[in-house]
Amino acid sequence: MSAAEEILDVVDEHDEVVGRLPRGEVYARGLRHRCVFVLARDARDRVFVHRRTATKLVFPSLYDMFVGGVVGAGESYDDAALREAEEELGVRGLPRPVPLLKFLYEDAGGRGSWWSAVYEVRCTLPVDPQVEEVAWHGFLPEEELSARLGAWEWVPDGLAAYERLRAHRAGSLIM
Repeated sequence: MSAAEEILDVVDEHDEVVGRLPRGEVYARGLRHRCVFVLARDARDRVFVHRRTATKLVFPSLYDMFVGGVVGAGESYDDAALREAEEELGVRGLPRPVPLLKFLYEDAGGRGSWWSAVYEVRCTLPVDPQVEEVAWHGFLPEEELSARLGAWEWVPDGLAAYERLRAHRAGSLIM
């Protein structure tokens, strides 16, 4: 099955399921769905950063400081966070990602909106990212990641999630 054929829950403004459709149709029609964002840190507390492949359906070739993706139909946010983290990092046996916050992302590019659950996980295993998903990767200290925010082109939803996470950690969650 292609990514476009994967079945997703379509949700309302309260994150309640109102239907199920293939991902390609959800994207084409800009329907609200669910996504997870997992900030992966290594044993030295560096953040996994990667550039998406040019073949990604959404935001191809852009940088991201999260691994993650869509939540499948009937799947919980927590299960999707673990599945996506293990898939994208190319590992098995990660601890369950820790949920940190959730927000409704409104895409300025007209792609619709998606409920976004943000997690964090410690990955002490050697990573082997999926070549279909990740064109380049590295673990960056948080200071270097912050310095690259203005220099690299980032996925807008990941950047929004990162800004909310930083505000959350500072004690002033922005909506």
